[in-house]
Amino acid sequence: MSIRINTDVLIIGSGIAGLSVALSLSEKMNVLLVTKNKMSDCSTSWAQGGIAAVRSENDSIDQHINDTIINGHGICDNKVVHNIIEQGPDSILWLEKNGINFTKKKGELDLTLEGGHSQRRISYIKDETGKFLHLGLTQRAKKKKNITILENTQIIDLIHINTNKSKKCLGGYLFNKISREVYTIQANNTILATGGASKLYQYTTNPNTSTGDGIAVAWRAGCTISNMEFIQFHPTCLYHHENKSFLISESLRGEGAKLLTNDGKRFMHRYDPREELAPRDVVARAIDNEMKERDDKYVYLDISMRDEKFVQNRFPAIYEKCLEIGVDITKQPIPVVPASHYTCGGIKADIDGQTEIDNLYAIGEAAHTGFHGANRLASNSLLECVVMARQNALRIMDHSPDDYDNIELSFWDDSYVRESSEKFIVNYNWDDIRKIMWNYVGIIRTEKNLLLADEKIALIEKEVNLYYSKYYISSDLLELRNIVNIAKLIIKSALLRKESRGLHFSKDYPLSNNRFKKNTEISGRTNEYEFDLSKFKV
Repeated sequence: MSIRINTDVLIIGSGIAGLSVALSLSEKMNVLLVTKNKMSDCSTSWAQGGIAAVRSENDSIDQHINDTIINGHGICDNKVVHNIIEQGPDSILWLEKNGINFTKKKGELDLTLEGGHSQRRISYIKDETGKFLHLGLTQRAKKKKNITILENTQIIDLIHINTNKSKKCLGGYLFNKISREVYTIQANNTILATGGASKLYQYTTNPNTSTGDGIAVAWRAGCTISNMEFIQFHPTCLYHHENKSFLISESLRGEGAKLLTNDGKRFMHRYDPREELAPRDVVARAIDNEMKERDDKYVYLDISMRDEKFVQNRFPAIYEKCLEIGVDITKQPIPVVPASHYTCGGIKADIDGQTEIDNLYAIGEAAHTGFHGANRLASNSLLECVVMARQNALRIMDHSPDDYDNIELSFWDDSYVRESSEKFIVNYNWDDIRKIMWNYVGIIRTEKNLLLADEKIALIEKEVNLYYSKYYISSDLLELRNIVNIAKLIIKSALLRKESRGLHFSKDYPLSNNRFKKNTEISGRTNEYEFDLSKFKV
């Protein structure tokens, strides 16, 4: 069965980017907000650290800009960096007006420090900033009469047309995981706020939803995808067989925590003068190197030198989680490993979220604007989400899309497929892709391993495409189809960059090369859900 829905704005994704743009548009437009699990199952809810913005007299916009550009290793878009950071203070005020209560001391924001920042400029809420941000904005969105929320619903593909001048998005096909119905959504504006693709790796700090859905569907629709080789590995993920995705916040190192080898010796001074407060790419490679040289499965992060009450009050969630596995962080070091965390590349878009397809927008982690360059500065991600969301809303409200109401979009046709008796194939390929990406396309790369990964992924892609063409869709199959696409994009991008820069480190090309001081771009392909405008009366 298929259901048709018309709306002014279709938003795919329920993180801080999707919620912020929904709230900003809801006064003037009808908004359909779609999330593939529950509202809270998004990367925003898992963010611990905070949001970076200048709010102190000791700090300045210029300093924040400079820190961001330095961490971007030469390929930030300076205009975008200036734009986003200049709107940082106002973004904090906007969040506060929308009910967000950041941690304060004596009536003022209690700012913290994270790696790569030269000043304390991180606004936070204990050690669960993302959780409280998301909860607050979700509660506000649910009270808006013009916002309709669809949970357990995921994007299959975008629907678009070609005109003489450009390609235009008309909406998309959505799959409801509970009813197994396919929705045909006709929308004047479609926004992809689906986050990144960290779930492609065997070890990640992100939820299961981080499968790059928006990036994959945009690429299949014809959008250019940029800088997918820059996958940020967070240096400190809890090492424990029952808690493989639990992040140990950057803020611990900002508050004095030290990294130690298994025999209790510090090592960061051998890699960078900033030691534990070096940017994430530096710290992650240092940990990876120490583990490999010593044949250790993890290193330690130690904050036990700080006052017990301070640690418990500042990091209550981390304290409780570690206590569950028998580690009292006020007395013992925490076993940690690097894990995939953030996608610095994504759908090519401008600061307002506009992609190469008219009426299709990408914001937040799914988008590539040039803000992060080759390495994201800690806590700049939530800032980018809020700024892009608010600018995207202004862009949409100022833009009158062409009227395609007379176009009757085709219902989803699954009359030629059947139920699968081989569903194990989906799970098997899922696991295989994640192992390939971890072993061959991880923190340290070689051209030989990238080529091997490319071959292995190509074989899986053939099997997935054949399976997709023969059987009814499922949530797992849709995600598998997307991660195959994303894996290819990451590998191809990494092969194109014959140097080391930021998050991409190649043993074959260990130095940066000015020839590659630019973005890696892979042109989109056009999929089957494209409509010839000449067939319709508009």
